[in-house]
Amino acid sequence: MKSSKSERKMQKIWSKLKPRRRKITSGKEMQDEGSLPAIGSLNASYSTSLTLPSSYLLLPPVARKAVSDVRRTFCLFVTFDLLFITLLWIIELNVPGPILDNLADQVIRYKFKSSFFDIVLLAVFRFLCLQIGYAAFLLKHWWVVAISTLVTSVFLVVKVIVSEQLLSKNAFGYVLPITSFVVAWLETWFLDFKVLTQEAENDRAYVAAANADRGPMLYPRPFSDGQFYSPPESIADSEEFLDEDGLRSRPATSQEKEYIKQGQDAMTVMENILAQEEHWKLEKTSETGDSVYSLETISYGKIFILKAFMQCPAEFVYQETILQPEKVPEWTRTVTSCKILQRIDDNTMVTHDIAGSVGGGIVASRDYVTVRRIERRQNSYFSTGVSTNHDARPPTDRYVRGENRPGGFVVLKCISNPAVCTLIWILNTDFKGHLPRYLIHQALPTGMFDYVGQLRERIADVNPYLRQQLVPTTGLLF
Repeated sequence: MKSSKSERKMQKIWSKLKPRRRKITSGKEMQDEGSLPAIGSLNASYSTSLTLPSSYLLLPPVARKAVSDVRRTFCLFVTFDLLFITLLWIIELNVPGPILDNLADQVIRYKFKSSFFDIVLLAVFRFLCLQIGYAAFLLKHWWVVAISTLVTSVFLVVKVIVSEQLLSKNAFGYVLPITSFVVAWLETWFLDFKVLTQEAENDRAYVAAANADRGPMLYPRPFSDGQFYSPPESIADSEEFLDEDGLRSRPATSQEKEYIKQGQDAMTVMENILAQEEHWKLEKTSETGDSVYSLETISYGKIFILKAFMQCPAEFVYQETILQPEKVPEWTRTVTSCKILQRIDDNTMVTHDIAGSVGGGIVASRDYVTVRRIERRQNSYFSTGVSTNHDARPPTDRYVRGENRPGGFVVLKCISNPAVCTLIWILNTDFKGHLPRYLIHQALPTGMFDYVGQLRERIADVNPYLRQQLVPTTGLLF
């Protein structure tokens, strides 16, 4: 009895996965949805621009500022350094006695072992070096701040060592040298990790935006809504839900409509990322032939794209990575938990995912609440996701709540050989927290390679007859 009930349930599921037959108009011809135009090669040209939601558009190249905001902040901090050290020195002049007598004692009758005036001159030296180098000449190298910090450090260490009564005079004997030393190293840190890094990313994003007007697409032209495979009971753009028996159900709520719109917008953005394949920059290649690329954007920064050749039918990859998200934690360490919070319609759901650590713990575990949209096309499967909010999973202190920007998976069938396919993974994520960007960028390709390797092992375990065939190669048969 249980077996027959299970069989009926499986037949119902598979019947929903069959494409709905209907007539659509393409130019002057009427085509059956089961015979859509074939998807072109990975290098097919694309001449029609996609229409994107305004919030996701790449910003067009505009006249850039001569001095970036982060560089102006650095120059302001250098000015603060000079003024603050000078202020402390003036306060110190008033402590022992009359300011004029102390001024003459430290400036006119200057002694290296007892005067603080040289620390002020040291601040003037840093100010002139850094302002001339990074404000006047707009240098994009760290050598100027390295010299100023080295001179400051050596001078202060020598002064503290050889001074006899300097540190016993008053509290400023400690405050001035320590403050000058700390501020000098803060300037080095700020320039190296903030100014130069941010400006380099802005430059790459600017170049990417300038060249993004016409990029090759994975498809010869954009797909219309009528070209998407949908389950037989699903009605495009309908505001009514269907129950398991295909009967009309309740209308969609405003929140459910918003989830659907978020998924559709994310799908459009992911298509635009795929359209910029010409501008993908190769980051790393694994020993098995998988490749990780990156794409610089103004809106999202650096996006990572993995391309892997899979020696198995596309349906197997689709089943493990897209159709059954809640089972992904069974075979990969990348995702430790995935729960479906709400099924919106046949193409949309809301999930709560907990991502495992990446790069040996460099990137700690995060959790995400994501709207997922799945679309089946004749020669490809698409799954996109974008972060959202859901009452069932508010942020907690247990995990850092990450943000998934539009991204996801694409599984491309091979037209000439249905026994192989190509997997493309677009990772567009903000991990939040206080993580250096360069560490994240170093760790992510390794995590993506690990995920694909675990996927191959999973497919081999579920389908033992493929075990001998699942040997990664570098060739793409498209």
